[in-house]
Amino acid sequence: MTGPTNPPSSPTDHRGLVRPASQLVTIFGGSGFVGRHVVRALAKRGYRIRVAVRRPDLALFLQPLGKVGQIVAVQANLRYPDSVARAVAGSDVVINLVGILQESGNQSFRRLQAEGPGLIARAAAAQGAAMIHVSAIGADPNGDSAYARTKAEGEAAVFRAVPDAVVFRPSLIFGPGDSFFNRFASLARALPVLPLAGAGSRFQPVFVGDVAEAIARAVDGGVPGGKVYELGGPEVATLEHLVRYMLEVTQRKRLVVDLPLPLARLQASALEIADTLTLGLLPADLKLTRDQVAQLQHDNVVSEAAKAEGRTIEALGIQPTAAEAVVPGYLWTFRKAGQFATGRGSEALAEVPDLLTAEPLDPGSQHRPQRASGPALAADPGGPPGRMGTRWGSRR
Repeated sequence: MTGPTNPPSSPTDHRGLVRPASQLVTIFGGSGFVGRHVVRALAKRGYRIRVAVRRPDLALFLQPLGKVGQIVAVQANLRYPDSVARAVAGSDVVINLVGILQESGNQSFRRLQAEGPGLIARAAAAQGAAMIHVSAIGADPNGDSAYARTKAEGEAAVFRAVPDAVVFRPSLIFGPGDSFFNRFASLARALPVLPLAGAGSRFQPVFVGDVAEAIARAVDGGVPGGKVYELGGPEVATLEHLVRYMLEVTQRKRLVVDLPLPLARLQASALEIADTLTLGLLPADLKLTRDQVAQLQHDNVVSEAAKAEGRTIEALGIQPTAAEAVVPGYLWTFRKAGQFATGRGSEALAEVPDLLTAEPLDPGSQHRPQRASGPALAADPGGPPGRMGTRWGSRR
C-alpha cells in the first residue's frame, strides 16, 4: 500500500497571493547598468528572470545573482519583432530598460526609444503580461532634442498598447559603473580643464539601487498602473556643483569652465566630426553630440506636479539615497594614491568618521558602536579626550 502522494505546489501562498517563484519576468536591456541591479533585486525576491539581450553570451555574468536556473539570458533584437515575441512568450511581467544617450550605427533614438517600447508593449499585451517601462525625466514630445522627443513617443506607444502600464522617469542615475561621475572622473584624470555645456542646469541624482527597488515594487504589484512616476534623489544640484564634488572626492584640482551655448555646439560638432573620421574609435568619455548639448540646457528634476500627485520615489515608500553616501565608495579608484588617499582634509572624503555616536540614532539603524573597532573610536561627548588624543578619543 502506497502512501498519499504530495499535491503539486500551488502558485499561491496561504493568503491567495501569487508567489514570485511562479512568475516569469522578462527584462529587455537587463545586462546594462540599471538592468543588473533590477535583476539582483528581483532574484532576491525569488522571481524567475529572463534577460532579453542581443548577445546572451555577454549576459552570463548575471547568473550568479540568483539560484541555479533562476536567471536565463535569451537573444532578442528590437529590429526583429519575431525575436521580441519569442522573448516575451509566457511572461507574467515585461520590463523595458533599453535606452541610449547617443546614436551609433543601427542604434538610433527612433528605433530604440520610440518604436522599440511600443513593439515590446504590444508583445506584452498579446501575452496578457504587465508592462513596466523606464523612460527619463525630460521626455517631451515637443522637446528640442531627439532624445527627449523619442522618449516621449516611446511612453505614448507603451500606454497605447498597455493602458495600465507603469512608467518610470528617473533623473540622472548614479552608482558603481555609472556613466556620469565615472566619466567626468576619467576626464579629470586626463585633462587640465573640464568644459561644461549647461553648467547651470539642475539635476536630482538618484541611486541606481533605489531605481531598481522601485521597479521591483512595481513587479510585486505595489505600484498603481497607468501613471508616470518621476524618480529623483534627496538633493538638487547644478551640473557644475556635481562636477566640483567629483573633483573633491577624487582629490584633483581642475579648471571647470562653463561654455556658452554657441561654443558648446561648436565643440560638439567638432567631436562628432572627429568621431566620424576615426570610424567611431573616439574614446567614449570624449564623445559629445549637439543633441546632448540641447538636452543639457534643461533642468532634470522631479516636477511639482509629480510631487503634488504622489508620483515620486518617496510616494512608493522608498527613502532615496544621497550621492555622498555612495559616490566616494567607487570614485576612490580615480585618486592619485587610490585606496591609500585618505583625504582627511575634506568632509566629502572622510569615509571613516572621526567620531562614532555613542548610541544608534534610529531604532532601525545597523550602527553598533559597542562592536566598533579600529582607530575611529568615539570620544565621550563633551568629555576630555582619551589617551590617544582628541582625534582618536576613547569609548565608555
